[in-house]
Amino acid sequence: MKILSWFFVFAGVCGLVGVRMIENDVFYDPFLNYFHEANKNISFPEFEWGKLIVSHLFRFLLNLFFSCVIIHFLFKNKEWTLQGAVLITIIFAITFPIYLYCIHSRFEIGYLFSFYMRRFVIQPLILLLIVPLFYYRKQILLKNS
Repeated sequence: MKILSWFFVFAGVCGLVGVRMIENDVFYDPFLNYFHEANKNISFPEFEWGKLIVSHLFRFLLNLFFSCVIIHFLFKNKEWTLQGAVLITIIFAITFPIYLYCIHSRFEIGYLFSFYMRRFVIQPLILLLIVPLFYYRKQILLKNS
């Protein structure tokens, strides 16, 4: 049974990597090249708000799904999986409006600030905090029992 769990963790990681690999083809994000150039003087890209928002929401849902697969099969605890999903959603709910404001202001709030807000929106960075947090929690529970 342990091998099957590790297979699903690996599949979740592959899913996250896959989302990253197909970002140019599947998701509408005119800011990919803008930030890839790392040049503040490049012209601000034209975009459509609706397509951009829907694309980011779709990408978030894919990242959330694969992140939950990883959390669930690492810890085999439905409650923790739900808590992880809620934490990821809260971070997205905080950072997404901030990122949209950065776009609205044409990144006047700061190029690097906007870049990192975008990272929190499009990448499952919070997973890198949740996994060690839950691992530590599991160790504490094992120690106390």
